[in-house]
Amino acid sequence: MVEPQLRPILDNIRHQVLHMRQVDLTFDRLAQSGTVDVHLLRRHVNTPDELVECLLEYELEKFSDIVTSINGNTNAIDTMLLVSKKIAERFSEIFPSVSPQLKLLYPQAWQRQFEKRLDFISESIRRNLNSGIAQGMYRSDLSTELIARLYLARIIDIHNPELFPPETFSFEVLFAQAFESLIRSIATPEGLAYFIERKKHYSI
Repeated sequence: MVEPQLRPILDNIRHQVLHMRQVDLTFDRLAQSGTVDVHLLRRHVNTPDELVECLLEYELEKFSDIVTSINGNTNAIDTMLLVSKKIAERFSEIFPSVSPQLKLLYPQAWQRQFEKRLDFISESIRRNLNSGIAQGMYRSDLSTELIARLYLARIIDIHNPELFPPETFSFEVLFAQAFESLIRSIATPEGLAYFIERKKHYSI
């Protein structure tokens, strides 16, 4: 978990990364920005790689908060729809748009956090699949392990700028398409009808 004292600094740096496309996170570059207390920052992190890891960990916490706030309050399909809608609404708070640059500059930190994110998504998908099967929304013949792995493969693919150049395909659209393809491939007839109706309700 990210230290509470570090979060305001990370919020400031995240703003620069997301809105100013500033992905050079060396301490000298941050000091030049005039908006980051680098002396205070260095009490918490020793290298730019550690800083990137903290930034991505903080983002994962925000993503986890979205899922946690919704899980358990609705059926499986509504949960999926609400998570998708919340991510779309808060897209400006997450890093996919600058992910290729971060991966290039800080590959080890990026890879460690990317694997943690995949683990989190995989576990969330499995829980949702089990709930949906029990509720009759998803087919009972599904292999939750296989479906989770297939979905993760799609998530990995849409982070690949060679397959989906960000100037041509927005991550938001790719994520929504991967999500809808998943639901349509696993839903029962009743679940699919419910999904189509609820999409209108959530304006997705």
